[in-house]
Amino acid sequence: MNKLPLIIKREYLAKVRNKSFIVMTFLSPILMVGMVLLIAFLTKLNDNEKRIISVLNESDYFSGDFLSTKSTGYVHFRNIGLQTAKDSTTNLGYYGLLHIPNEPDLEKVAERAFFYSKEAPSTSVLDNLESVFQERLRQRKLLDMGVSAQDFAVMKDLFEINISTFTGQQNLKGINELKAGIGGAFGYLIMMFIIIYGGFVMRSVIEEKTSRIIEVIISSVKPFQLMMGKIIGTSLAGITQFAIWVISAGLLLVVALAIFDIDPSTLNNGPDLTSGMGVQMSTSIASPNQAMEYAQELYKIPWAMLITFFLVYFILGYLIYSSIYAAIGAAVDNETDTQQFIFPVILPLMLAIYVGFFSVFSNPHGPIAVGFSLFPLTSPIVMLMRLPEGIGEGGVPIWQLVTSVALLIVTFIGIVWLAAKIYRIGILMYGKKPSYKELFKWLRY
Repeated sequence: MNKLPLIIKREYLAKVRNKSFIVMTFLSPILMVGMVLLIAFLTKLNDNEKRIISVLNESDYFSGDFLSTKSTGYVHFRNIGLQTAKDSTTNLGYYGLLHIPNEPDLEKVAERAFFYSKEAPSTSVLDNLESVFQERLRQRKLLDMGVSAQDFAVMKDLFEINISTFTGQQNLKGINELKAGIGGAFGYLIMMFIIIYGGFVMRSVIEEKTSRIIEVIISSVKPFQLMMGKIIGTSLAGITQFAIWVISAGLLLVVALAIFDIDPSTLNNGPDLTSGMGVQMSTSIASPNQAMEYAQELYKIPWAMLITFFLVYFILGYLIYSSIYAAIGAAVDNETDTQQFIFPVILPLMLAIYVGFFSVFSNPHGPIAVGFSLFPLTSPIVMLMRLPEGIGEGGVPIWQLVTSVALLIVTFIGIVWLAAKIYRIGILMYGKKPSYKELFKWLRY
């Protein structure tokens, strides 16, 4: 194993000195920051667009209900016919026309009201208009039942139940989903790193195999040492590139936001979910007190433990998958032949992301979440989604965490052993497109 450091150094220097590696290392942060700025600009441009809706109200109702908001403006037509109102709306370039007919009671007015537009209107516009009608219909029915306007106003108050643990610690609504999202972000980083840099390992093996350089190298180095040297050297080059990306992109983003005077909150602005009456239907922004509570909960996340296990799962997960990529590279003669083997490799990663989000968000301690966090090919992602809850009571049981890491280590040893057998034989095989049956034969040699 004394030649392993030399192989690692060779692979690392070969990657970092590559012209395309250097270009992408410094160009990628500029492209990423440019994309963020473009999204912020387009979001700001989209928010500045205001929809104008004309209203032809021929009834005795809704006289003061449709009020202009930041995203929607209302223009009221009076003493004109419906066709004239349609023509005026079209000629003025308004978004649409709301026609409220003259009927004897509120129910018939709402039933025969129409919204006219040039094309299918957006759901948010329809939701705002429908909320006005729903509010007035609900109010009229309650008044008919003897409920006063004051009582109706009290009834509209929203209610949120207090939640707490059995030990008396107050909980926050949605905090589990937020924590799972943080863990999911770590898991997504692992998946992207594996796909990108595992592919680098595979292509490196293919290039050396097709150029016949491998025949010279293999005469003085064991195949296992060569495979591990490629995996570790490429991963170190990837970590170097990734660190440069994070630092430079962060600095560039801060400078760009300051220069172009862009508010970062514009990236999170969602659609306007308030009705024309000014009644808030839904909110995604907490009050200042709630925001402080959420910040405190995020501060309580065991970040040191989370980052430590991120590194553990990152290293073990990457070593497992990059060993498979190296074996695939050794088994084929060109990158085209790898397509039949790549999808089964990335399938567990994709499954971990999607199933992990659905299962961990709804029930982080359910059988699906636990099973996928123990299965070695998906645990680097799914377990990280569960770890922000902590370890022990209320979080991930210690036995599950220990079992997950142990299974990863055992799986790594087994896959590296199997991959080395494929690598040892496939690295010197030329002119034959391997099949799964052929690979199984190589495992028995």
